[in-house]
Amino acid sequence: MTSTLFAGIGELCTCEPTLGDGSALGLVHDAAFVAKDGRVAWVGRVSDAPATDARVDLGGRAVVPGFVDSHTHLVFAGERSAEFAARMAGEPYTGGGIMSTVAATRAATTDELRANARRLLAEMHASGTTTVEIKSGYGLDVGTERRILEIASELTSETTFLGAHVVPAEYADDRGAYVALVTGEMLAACAPFARWIDVFCETGAFNEAESRAVLRAGIAAGLMPRVHGNQLGPGPGARLAAEFGAASVDHCTYLSAEDVVALRDAGVVATLLPAAEFSTRSPYADARALINAGVTVALATDCNPGSAYVTSMPLVIALAVREYRLTPAEALLAATRGGAAALRRDDIGRLAPGFSADFAVLEAPTYVQLAYRPGSALVAQAWRCGERLTV
Repeated sequence: MTSTLFAGIGELCTCEPTLGDGSALGLVHDAAFVAKDGRVAWVGRVSDAPATDARVDLGGRAVVPGFVDSHTHLVFAGERSAEFAARMAGEPYTGGGIMSTVAATRAATTDELRANARRLLAEMHASGTTTVEIKSGYGLDVGTERRILEIASELTSETTFLGAHVVPAEYADDRGAYVALVTGEMLAACAPFARWIDVFCETGAFNEAESRAVLRAGIAAGLMPRVHGNQLGPGPGARLAAEFGAASVDHCTYLSAEDVVALRDAGVVATLLPAAEFSTRSPYADARALINAGVTVALATDCNPGSAYVTSMPLVIALAVREYRLTPAEALLAATRGGAAALRRDDIGRLAPGFSADFAVLEAPTYVQLAYRPGSALVAQAWRCGERLTV
């Protein structure tokens, strides 16, 4: 059981208010922490550090918990740059391009899908992400959805069955048959590789009754619920998430005051995806209203080839500060503790005793530079369970 002292930390953001300066970020300066068996064993000033078997000097840099990216679609084939160019020329985003990715994904080999997902995951690690959730949803048939989740389960324990992404063209005239497939044969094939059930509850995707059927079936199969909702317009997604006790409702661009209260009272995390809004020129969610109401907010990339081909949580943090008007501290908390809450994890998102030793080392003196220097390569190192992920 080797113990390692990580020292030479100019500013340590523990994201644990019982540590350090007592702020929400739990800041410690001239800091150090000990990792043992993959978990944090001690945190404090370097002058008070206990003896350890090994020591790593981080050169006076700032350290933050590893980012928790709780909403991604990493397993797919192809790209949709032409669709992006059309949006930038004025065409509205409707979600209709999903089927082009479905066609490419169905046609791709398993090795091709795996290689692309691993490439994107490496980009995420290089940007400081240490935990990632991965959804299916680009297969929309039994075999491809299962393949996607088999690959995703090789990369993370946070896997989500999203067969209810959109209704594929072959079922356009029989939506009920597709819902029956998703809640029956497809769910049975995919549930062994998934932790979560998700549904895109939105005009043009799945209505309230269909979404309710999907969530009920997933829960009955032992999966925990989460919801895509209120992205393209007002709708029942947030309310359904509250009703079903979902861990998270994601997007939340169009919420009523009643929706916000329902999320708060049910303890549902609002996962906000500013890169999707940025990439589609859509309105930004009202993050301030959520935070002011006491709703837990998470930030995630929504990495996908159509509406947010982004792997960088530092960029998401910068967008949240600029467009959501979050403080840098609020944005960092949403990208760490908030993401952990969206995945119902109590072992990640903080650098405190008992938590996984997952962290990012910044080529900067303070976490504030994550928002202050958008687009800069600020993550020098990423570590998970006390082991280095990046060179």
